[in-house]
Amino acid sequence: MSDFEGIFPYLVSPVNHDGTVKEKVMKDLINHLIESGVHGITVLGSTGEFAYLNWEQKKEIVRVAIEAAGGWVPVIAGVSHASSVEAALQAKEFEKMGVDGILAILDTYFPLKEDQIVEYFKTIAESVNLPIVIYNNPKFSRTDLSVSVIDKLARIPNIEYLKDASGNTGKLLTVMTRVGNKLKIFSASASIPLSVMMFGGVGWMAGPACVIPRQAVKLYNLAKAKNWDEAIKLQRRLWRINEVFQKYGLAPCIKAALEIQGFPVGDPIPPLKPLDEAQKKEIADILEYLESE
Repeated sequence: MSDFEGIFPYLVSPVNHDGTVKEKVMKDLINHLIESGVHGITVLGSTGEFAYLNWEQKKEIVRVAIEAAGGWVPVIAGVSHASSVEAALQAKEFEKMGVDGILAILDTYFPLKEDQIVEYFKTIAESVNLPIVIYNNPKFSRTDLSVSVIDKLARIPNIEYLKDASGNTGKLLTVMTRVGNKLKIFSASASIPLSVMMFGGVGWMAGPACVIPRQAVKLYNLAKAKNWDEAIKLQRRLWRINEVFQKYGLAPCIKAALEIQGFPVGDPIPPLKPLDEAQKKEIADILEYLESE
């Protein structure tokens, strides 16, 4: 499998009320995303409600994603646990199942010092022979990876990527300057994917790309061609759907949008709640606007 770059949608986890995974729906969605031109698939991220899934559900979601992707695009699986050892065991199991990469997510209870944070990611990386994507999401993990931590992690051979959801472009520029020859950077924040790609980032890993895959791929292609004027226009246009996602919550909004688009992915996993009819109408209007280009 070649290097990861481009648009990697973060999939929702379609789960029935009895906890079973909606296999057909998930495969249909993945096929649609691949046909729309995405460059990879990622499961068990924030959009995938990984914090609300049990281990058997996680394995089933990874299995279905690998089968649906069929080798056409790489599949990256999210790994997260408060225990370094348990997170490494998850990574090993997903490697056996056939994923192409691991997204390492920091899950904390007690505050961690820098050396402990480095050890967590290092333990995951050394447990597998796969490329690792480090996920920096201070909003949810309550830890913003420092430049010094990222610098240390970049020295571990199979830690090859950083997905950054901090939205801090100044810090990203510092990271790129210091470790840009070692780590490839993906944007996670929906507000700045174009900025990150302008700075030398390799793509966008994002939940919204589940809903707007064609437009996300177009944004990437415009950036790769350095057609900045058209890319900026598209980035501004796409911002409307990101505004509503921020207002009502990522996973519930994306599941609602996919239902509107004909993918019966089901409700968010409790305790998350589905959107009401007025909120769904707001999303439907924005989707209609984006499809009218």
